[in-house]
Amino acid sequence: MNSFFAGTSILYFIGCLGLGILYAWLLYRSNKNLDKKLKYGLTAVRIIAVAAIAWLLFAPLIKTLNYHLDKPLIIIGQDNSLSVGQVKAAGFDQKLYEQNLKALYDKLSDKYKVKAYNFGDSVGDGFNFKNQGKLTDASAFFQKIRDEYTNRNVGAIILTTDGIFNHGGNPLYSINQINSPVYTIALGDSIPKRDILISNVNYNNIVYLDDDFTIEVQVQAFQSDRENTALMVSQNGAKVEQQSIVITGNSFVKTVSVKLHAGKIGVQKYTVQVGALPNEITTKNNSQTFYVEVIDGRQKVLLAAAAPHPDLGVLREAISLNKHYEAKLALADDLNAIDPSKFDLIVLYQLPDAQTISASFLQKVTALKKPIWYILGAQSNVNAFNQLQNQVNLSAASGSVQEVYPDFANGFTSFNLSEEDKRQFSGFDPLLMPFGRLTVNASATPVFNQRIGKVSTQQPLLFFTNDNGLKAGYLMGEGLWRWKLSAAENEIEQSSINNLISQTVQYLTVKDDKRRFKVFTSKSAYDENESIQFNGTLYNESYQLVNEPEVNLQIKNDAGKLFNYVFSKTEVGYLLDAGAIPAGNYSYVASTSLGGQKFTAAGSFYVNALIAEYQQTTANHQLLNTISKQSNGRLFMPADLLKIADEILKNENIKTISYEDRKYDELINLKWLFGLILILLSVEWFLRKRNGEL
Repeated sequence: MNSFFAGTSILYFIGCLGLGILYAWLLYRSNKNLDKKLKYGLTAVRIIAVAAIAWLLFAPLIKTLNYHLDKPLIIIGQDNSLSVGQVKAAGFDQKLYEQNLKALYDKLSDKYKVKAYNFGDSVGDGFNFKNQGKLTDASAFFQKIRDEYTNRNVGAIILTTDGIFNHGGNPLYSINQINSPVYTIALGDSIPKRDILISNVNYNNIVYLDDDFTIEVQVQAFQSDRENTALMVSQNGAKVEQQSIVITGNSFVKTVSVKLHAGKIGVQKYTVQVGALPNEITTKNNSQTFYVEVIDGRQKVLLAAAAPHPDLGVLREAISLNKHYEAKLALADDLNAIDPSKFDLIVLYQLPDAQTISASFLQKVTALKKPIWYILGAQSNVNAFNQLQNQVNLSAASGSVQEVYPDFANGFTSFNLSEEDKRQFSGFDPLLMPFGRLTVNASATPVFNQRIGKVSTQQPLLFFTNDNGLKAGYLMGEGLWRWKLSAAENEIEQSSINNLISQTVQYLTVKDDKRRFKVFTSKSAYDENESIQFNGTLYNESYQLVNEPEVNLQIKNDAGKLFNYVFSKTEVGYLLDAGAIPAGNYSYVASTSLGGQKFTAAGSFYVNALIAEYQQTTANHQLLNTISKQSNGRLFMPADLLKIADEILKNENIKTISYEDRKYDELINLKWLFGLILILLSVEWFLRKRNGEL
């Protein structure tokens, strides 16, 4: 450690010393009572004290230099996944491998700092030879090194794995960010073994009742040329499809399409399985289970009109683009034959009409209390429209129309329109609205206001109302086809118009959830290594969030076994982390009570089995060799892993680094200096007084 003054000039110090000399000379120059030696001694004490006090006024700094030696850090990453445990090379001794890896750790610890990690689907501290990881994510191991050891003296990384990485990025792209040699230990067997497996299943996790859907099953086989097997698909344990497969070649891949029928509502469990072959290395990869949720059909939208109109085509096209919605068009005489109760949303296009064709149909609609989207135009019967609903009144005159342009209403948040969409709508051609004075319920929520010419008004053009939970939409003009033409003329994608119509339909059909007690999972499908998380909310009679009562949860698996939990309380709600649970289909019921009233909430979720570790059984030693060469390391077999210590010792780039720690501190912060000055002045005063001086 070195220390010296910094931050002030030597001239300042000389000046302070001169000040001390001047002070002492003025004090002792005429003194003749003191002994000569004592006089010189007291003069020296006065010079030092005064110079020190003056020197402190300039706040000099002390620079301290400390040198720290940083030993190289050797990091060992040990693969703890299932694939390492299930496939071993001929002659591999697991116990000897574990002993040698620990001995390597101890040998390196004599000269270096050594840190060990294990990785699979997560990264843990220390060694772990249970081989229970459902996935292999080496990139997470390298990411941990970057996060925790950036700007540290990482001398080398030892990676012991089989080279099978099925989660996260390719570790080959991670080593360039580490700048340390990677020494790899090649586990597993790189010689392909006899095996047949299902490598992947492509499917839609949501289908509609009574629809046919197709799954694509990818079958792979190794060292099984000219063998025959069968692919079977079962639903909830019952076989629903079977196909024969002829294996051609020792490296066989085939994608099989299977058509299935969704005939039952709810979460359906499907299992795809290929028949086992004699002497397979493993049969754990011969089957794969997945879950499909069958829902009860699409939301149905009825487009009701008295006569054909181009706007109806625009509406029907936009609604049909969303696979969750189905649009049906009914015109004139068809209106009386259709049952509006079968639809989730009814669009009344210029109904009631001037010819009163739809009178009996409208009586059925108003009795249903269904969400309605009213679209007015030149053929609308405005007086009948005013009598049909109580949220809007239009005092029309002589059946004339006026042109109105859309202006986006500030503060609208019911659904999102991009800034680009808003800009496009403002440039579209006008709609034709029945001329008259418009009166709207004060609680209406406008999407667009009317702009007449260049004058923006506060009169709504497209808006929503909510009458005791019953939603309604209003578009006060016809001419959506004009917007389509405007978009085409300006070479604008028509997604903005389709998006507006689709979101309007979605907003009107979504039912407000007024339940006072709600419990739900963060998602409907989990992998078996994920934690299952539940959230809960409870409202009092004033619909204010409360969380005083205890909430219990009961989860039931396919076999009927029950698991009981209690929610933790958050600031305004409830939270439960049930942890990772085995693969399967689960249902749950949560219960609580408030004010003497009991509440329950139920739901379901499913957990997918992870079989990635069984889908590749051939070790990838070539990748490990590439990682080592690219990082200036070397590949070792398990029997030679102790030689890694000698290899690291020979590497001249792995060495201790000395760091300089430079620190500045103000001299005035040293308390002992004030004590020294006080002692000097006290000694001088005492000796002067003892010798009769003032």
